[in-house]
Amino acid sequence: MRIGALEAGGTKMVLGVFDEEGHLLEDTKLPTRAPAQTMPELLAWFQERQIDRLGIGTFGPVDLRETSPDYGTITATPKLDWRDYPLLKTLQEGLGVPCVIDTDVNAAALAECWLGAARGCENAVYVTVGTGIGAGICVGGKPVHGLMHPEVGHMLLRPHPLDPMPQGICPYHESCLEGLASGPAIAKRAGASAETLPEDSPAFTLESNYLAQMCVNLIMTLSPEKIVLGGGVMGRESLLDRIRKETVRLLGGYIQVPEVTARIDSYIVLPELYPISGLIGAWLLGR
Repeated sequence: MRIGALEAGGTKMVLGVFDEEGHLLEDTKLPTRAPAQTMPELLAWFQERQIDRLGIGTFGPVDLRETSPDYGTITATPKLDWRDYPLLKTLQEGLGVPCVIDTDVNAAALAECWLGAARGCENAVYVTVGTGIGAGICVGGKPVHGLMHPEVGHMLLRPHPLDPMPQGICPYHESCLEGLASGPAIAKRAGASAETLPEDSPAFTLESNYLAQMCVNLIMTLSPEKIVLGGGVMGRESLLDRIRKETVRLLGGYIQVPEVTARIDSYIVLPELYPISGLIGAWLLGR
């Protein structure tokens, strides 16, 4: 059986074909343009490879209620060309194979929980910190869905007292996680991208505080067995250790479990499958 995998991102589409055992047989990348340009090329690539089923991890927001008439439709995305686009229906009709859909971060969380950095954990969170911030949550080894999918990137935070931009850059909320700690937020505040800033930049003091606030909120509300932090911003070598220390400080001794008090270095971790966590997760969905 040949299982197709699609990680549909706001910047690029990553396409892959796996066998049942999870060996990646072939992959490619396409720029995410308007649907009229992107979808015919995407469909043709999968059609040529004669896949038997397809797993999809997509940018959102996306309607994941299976009883909804708009199930699998991208909804209020800031990518206006894709707003209200029936992604799942288009793929099912174009390929004629069974398809299953989830968010890209839920797919990545599934991959890290089953095969990666959170392997062996029933309950874990995967967070990607880059152009945006999103999180996938696995409980009982399965991605969480409720009224909709989780939107961790828009949790509200307490602005750092030294932040010159305490309102953040999110067009929807003041002082939310994505508005304060995403790559574009760092760049607007510091006047340079996170990749080019020196390790001792004040930007990383703010960043570690905001991501630590997020970790504290996740610990207090979800009690995950592991928090996995991925995405381009987490490529800074010193940032992870600063987040761990700041998380412990902000917890203030309230959580007395050895994973936090003695083993924080193995509790808040980097992904093992990055940068293809989402593609592997899409394969798992398809399988």
